[in-house]
Amino acid sequence: MTNRVLIVDDEPDIRELLEITLGRMSLTTSSAKDLATARHLLSTENFNLCLTDMRLPDGDGIELVEYIQKEYNQIPVAVITAHGTTETAIKALKSGAFDFVSKPVDLKKFRDMVNSALRLPQQRSGETPISNTPQSLTGPSITGQSSRVLELRGQIAKLARSQAPIYISGESGSGKELAARAIHQNSSRASEHFIAVNCGAIPRDLVESELFGHVKGSFTGADSDKQGLFQAAHSGTLFLDEIADLPLHTQVKLLRVIQEKAIRPVGSQTEKPVDVRILSATHKNLAKEVELGHMRQDLYFRLNVIELAVPSLRERVADIPELCLSILNKIAKENSDEVCQLSNEALEALLQYNFPGNVRELENILHRAATLCENNAIKASNLEFISAPSSAPATESENSDLDDGVETGEDFSLEKHLESIEIEAIEKALEETRWNKTAAAKKLGMSFRSLRYRLKKLGLD
Repeated sequence: MTNRVLIVDDEPDIRELLEITLGRMSLTTSSAKDLATARHLLSTENFNLCLTDMRLPDGDGIELVEYIQKEYNQIPVAVITAHGTTETAIKALKSGAFDFVSKPVDLKKFRDMVNSALRLPQQRSGETPISNTPQSLTGPSITGQSSRVLELRGQIAKLARSQAPIYISGESGSGKELAARAIHQNSSRASEHFIAVNCGAIPRDLVESELFGHVKGSFTGADSDKQGLFQAAHSGTLFLDEIADLPLHTQVKLLRVIQEKAIRPVGSQTEKPVDVRILSATHKNLAKEVELGHMRQDLYFRLNVIELAVPSLRERVADIPELCLSILNKIAKENSDEVCQLSNEALEALLQYNFPGNVRELENILHRAATLCENNAIKASNLEFISAPSSAPATESENSDLDDGVETGEDFSLEKHLESIEIEAIEKALEETRWNKTAAAKKLGMSFRSLRYRLKKLGLD
């Protein structure tokens, strides 16, 4: 069946240009010069896509976006904006628009956008894109049935039908990358690449080369042309984790890439078009980073068009039993072994723990327990916690007992701090025993098997 597109624009020349372009793409079109005519056509014909100008004689494109979202939410809507009206485009995306295209219309970008919209999974008229069932999402999904997770799945299903940049907030280890992958897998870009990059892990002097690529001879060591991550993610999704760690000079270039949908490799004099959906995340408070001058305000508004909050594990304690089962099954599959069983006492200890490291910490705890337990039965004694299990966060007086020598600033991670202490102790024991692992394990008061596990986990083997 031929896809049908509704064009809403009061300029006859623009309508004719879009009709010819879409006709060459083997698409059927209907046109309207105002909101009233558009509403009438929507009520009498079936459409797979709507293209609307922002300025109309009897209203604006935002009104039509909101109307279609309410009455015909199976139809993606793209808005046509005047060149440079960034605020208008962001407002349209926040209202539910699939994407936007600027005047004068770049026909190649326009065709790419149309094809992307038509690849969206088709829903029945009147069917909500928000579903609370795990089956509503394909690919990776957040495990659990708590109200917070059901709400999160519904938001992911809805956001997957848009091209709007998404800022994913949440604590470290809560599953921000998993949420980003779920958005990608349920979007029109699912068949293309999903590329994740931790901005804080790239050396500052190599950030631009990694993101935008470089040409041969652009700097010492640039022996050949290199494709950047934006080009590698072309037609797909780029997930920029720890976005707040990008240097300010790189933030300027990233803002231009988002606005112009083109990148300029380091050392190149020409720009290359890229079609990438950007998802970003950080465990920091981005608004505070703007106040401190660490994040450009204009970039903040472009990245944070829509915010998706991923709940901490403390906010979804009811999901812990299901998460444990899923993680233990995964461990057994990785090791080609039987699934370890969690005792009632062990599960109760996990339910009482505060999990500062969230789901990632739960995975680490279960990995250790599965390695150290006997007869594939995990007891409470096999669980190693950062702090004593507690059903409530520590009080201020309790926190005051922490070592005064530890700097617990905003970027402090207790898990990483304890890991560094563990590495130091193990390395010292190995040096004193001339790397005799059996003797080192005895010196550390642990079994050889436990030491071998820690060496592998910490990358010391």
